[in-house]
This record gives sequence, structure tokens and C-alpha cells, in this order.
Amino acid sequence: MWKRFCRYILCKRLGWTIDVSVDHPNKYIICLAPHTSNWDFILGQLYAGSQGWRINFLMKKEWFFWPLGPIFRAMGGIPVERSEKHNLTQQLSDAAIKAKVFHLCITPEGTRKRTTEWKKGFYHIAETTQIPILLYGIDYEKRLIKCSKSILPSGNATADIAEIMEYYKNFKGKHPDNFVVEKV
Repeated sequence: MWKRFCRYILCKRLGWTIDVSVDHPNKYIICLAPHTSNWDFILGQLYAGSQGWRINFLMKKEWFFWPLGPIFRAMGGIPVERSEKHNLTQQLSDAAIKAKVFHLCITPEGTRKRTTEWKKGFYHIAETTQIPILLYGIDYEKRLIKCSKSILPSGNATADIAEIMEYYKNFKGKHPDNFVVEKV
């Protein structure tokens, strides 16, 4: 029932199309871009719900106040303290290695604001654990959620990140001026 409800809201009421052609193994990281609006989170949750998935996600700790904190945690939210280093990348890598099922969604920009440098933690987690990165794009212009590529880190981070950025260069965020594909 929940799957049908989420799909109805996402596709029928909001008019979004889903184009996903990659396999989803037991362990993966979703690299989601562009991330320029809080609506990205809502669309992502509707999409995950329409598939019957629970996918963990990173969110700045400031959002985990009462009453939202318990709700976000129940949805799979992991609070991130951005002002201090807590070795979160290593903690997530360790969790992925130990788990039989590991699904984590990360936005490489790390913010909804314009940034010229992407965070690379998602890549390092996938490289350490040797799990694939599924490239999910949200295109507001086409009202499209698309994933037609996955990457298993090769060890050449520069080349792999350049390939990932190339994939996203034509996606239009809700606020397109806030999305920049970094020059590698």
C-alpha cells in the first residue's frame, strides 16, 4: 500500500518519471546530484518508498531537533557534525563491511548552496569496501529521476570522480545556478 501511495504522489500527482536501469545489489552507495533544494529529500523519500526501500542518508545534525530528530532517524537519517572531524567516512566503511545489507545515499556537494568542490567521502567509502556507487540524478527540468550508471571504484580517484561528474553535467537542479560540476 505504501509503495503504491508513494508512486502515485511522485509520478501521478507531481508528474515525475523514473528511469532506473542499473542493478541494486545488497550493498551500494547512491551518489545523488544535483542537490540544490530541500525538495530533493522529499523526492528521494517518495522514490525510495515507491520501491519499498529504506535507504540511510546523511544530514547535518542541526535538523535532528525535536520532533524531527526521531522521525529522521526512523527514516534512516544519520546526523553529521560538520564543524568537527569524527572520522565518519571510516565509521561508515566499517559499518558497510560488517553489514549484509548496506544502502547509503550521499549528496556529493554536501550542501544545497553553490559549491565548486564536491565532498569525496562517498567515493572513499565505496573504494574501501569495494561496493558500487549508483549514480542517481534528479532533473527538475525534465521531472526525471534517473540512474543509468554505476561505478565500482578503480583506485584512480581522479579519473573515477571525473567520470562521475561527467555523468551529472546535464542534470538541472531545482535551483540550477547552485549546481556546479567541478573541474577535476
